[in-house]
Amino acid sequence: MSKVLKALIPVRSGSERVQNKNIRPFANSNLLEIKIKQLKKIKELDGIVVNSNNDEMLSIARELGVETVKRNDYYAQSNVSANEMFKNVAENCNADVIMYSNVTSPMIESNTISNIIKCYWEQCHEYDSVNTAHLIKEFLWKNNKPINYSITSMPRSQDLPNIMALNFAINLIERKKMIELTNYVSHKPYLYLIDKVEAIDIDDMVDFEFAEFMYKKLRMGE
Repeated sequence: MSKVLKALIPVRSGSERVQNKNIRPFANSNLLEIKIKQLKKIKELDGIVVNSNNDEMLSIARELGVETVKRNDYYAQSNVSANEMFKNVAENCNADVIMYSNVTSPMIESNTISNIIKCYWEQCHEYDSVNTAHLIKEFLWKNNKPINYSITSMPRSQDLPNIMALNFAINLIERKKMIELTNYVSHKPYLYLIDKVEAIDIDDMVDFEFAEFMYKKLRMGE
């Protein structure tokens, strides 16, 4: 019997750095609506679940024909640990495998998502999760010392070590493993590299405005 794979979209009210960022006007729509409509086109998914404490966000999801789960306000507080929230949303998602999909990553392409799902099914016997990441080719310092190069032998930026950063655009993991680890990143993850544009993540207003600019330039009309 095949395993059920569902996309889980977590959204909440109370975002602090960008107020109402999930449903704030964005490219003639909003981030939540854009993500739902994108994921509805991914044929490899068995369903989409929007988990939120916010009635307006849940209403948008229902109007677009996807499953909804009302989150307890406790798990939507900014002072609740991410691990507590991860465990709670996984416990309330009726699926065998969860594809945790953040609306704050509007630039990832649908074809990339399909390829990530394919990668998960191919790698799941060896790795416990598949998580998107991107390369950081920058001159990094810590405690007033360089940590990825030597000042006496300074390389070209493209020759810096391949240090990867998680960007959390797409994360695939078995539901039971997510509950056990209270995270969607496992102890043995497969890091799936995406480019800098697809990796754009919205944390603040600068990110929001830049992402909207890039979305209008590259994604609108798809």
